[in-house]
Amino acid sequence: MKLHLEGPTTQNRFSGYGPGYVVVNGTRHERSVVVLPERLIADWAPASVDALEAAHLAPLVALDVEVLLLGTGATSRFPSPEVLRPLVAARIGVEVMDVHAAARTYNILLAEGRRVAAALLLGAPSA
Repeated sequence: MKLHLEGPTTQNRFSGYGPGYVVVNGTRHERSVVVLPERLIADWAPASVDALEAAHLAPLVALDVEVLLLGTGATSRFPSPEVLRPLVAARIGVEVMDVHAAARTYNILLAEGRRVAAALLLGAPSA
């Protein structure tokens, strides 16, 4: 699915998505990624909810966001409370949803001026 932009921007926005990928500002990403308005962390280590650990989320606390959208693949799968503990302890809101819903929600929150990040689990990195 292609999402439409309302003109040029310096902020990272999702401009499309499909099975196993997202498009940020016209660039396709097929590996897990963390997207913030002014920063993008490509090739984020975890590939799935099963591989996600608290150590993967702990560095995201320093990103100064009020809400983190965790896209867990094609379906919404909640990680264990222990995995989410670094974000909860830092009082960062966490919303768990499928990747496509996370991309849409990120764009809406970004347009509202919210301090948002989307951490998307896009499957196993290709060799």
